[in-house]
Amino acid sequence: MNTIYSFLQHKFYRNTIEDWLISLAILVVTVLFARAIYWLISTILRQFTKHTNNEIDDLILQKIDTPVALGIILIGSRFAIERIEFSKVIDTYIQRGFVFISALAITWLVTRIVRVLVEQYFKQYRDIEQGIQEDQMLSITKRTSVFILWSVGAIVGLNNAGFDVGALIAGLGIGGLAVALAAQDTVKNIIGGLIVFVDKPFRLGDIVKIGDIEGVVAYIGIRSTRVRTYAGRVITLPNAKFTESSIENITLEPSRRVVINLGLVYQTTPEKMNQAIELLKDIMKKSPHVNDVESIIFFEKFSDFSLDIKCIYFIHKNSNIFETQHEINLAILNQFNTAGLEFAYPTQTSYEYKGGEK
Repeated sequence: MNTIYSFLQHKFYRNTIEDWLISLAILVVTVLFARAIYWLISTILRQFTKHTNNEIDDLILQKIDTPVALGIILIGSRFAIERIEFSKVIDTYIQRGFVFISALAITWLVTRIVRVLVEQYFKQYRDIEQGIQEDQMLSITKRTSVFILWSVGAIVGLNNAGFDVGALIAGLGIGGLAVALAAQDTVKNIIGGLIVFVDKPFRLGDIVKIGDIEGVVAYIGIRSTRVRTYAGRVITLPNAKFTESSIENITLEPSRRVVINLGLVYQTTPEKMNQAIELLKDIMKKSPHVNDVESIIFFEKFSDFSLDIKCIYFIHKNSNIFETQHEINLAILNQFNTAGLEFAYPTQTSYEYKGGEK
């Protein structure tokens, strides 16, 4: 017995073996207790919250079980380490390390809760808006919030650990200023991306026209947006362009306006002209894709080579634009040919005058 007691009193790195074993036992008990708390949160409490009306408590419990277990281990480790005597230098580093890790553990817990709250908010907002763009906004918001929280957590942890955070931030500020000057275009694109997400001039799948580019929005990012043209090519546009150019959202139009200029030969009689206009009105009226009430058809002018008819019609929003134009143009061609109405093309008639001799 005395031999065991003597062995336990033997010192090893400034502490007796008994102190080392007690600290180790505290660590083991802490880990077991942390596992028990983890099991309690992930099973019993989760079963209890399933019977509540909202699901946010279930989501929070799913995210906090591991950080809470880690916090318990840190507290137990703190008690275990305080029983051990180290040199002043090692004690200082242990103290700073424990404070810094504790700050990161709290940040991890807060970050997980914030992610749940953000996801829940965007889920409700997406149910109202029924849009795809909110998924990308959710991703960007989560990344931004996580970056801010971890940055604040790291700064607070370093400051409480005794580091000169002010000097570190000042040094980063000088370097950041140089980087910002070199990355002005990137900053403009990011600001443009935020404007797109906030103002929502278009959404994924919308048909837009930006300058000379017209196509379907295939991707909206924080730095750039991709538009798939009718030729099938994908054009990547920097988001800064949207703060400088006008955006025409074709998808939001109530109907598509189509203008047709038809030229008939000068030999067309007034009766034939009236017949042509009536045929056009009848074609618009019979088409299920055209709002014939708003159609405008009239004899416009006498041009150099033809008698011009202007036909303006509007295609319903949910109709296929190209197929409707094809059907209308084909119907005009068939009925005009059947009625004997001739389309004009540039012609020139020369008259020769032969005067008599004096």
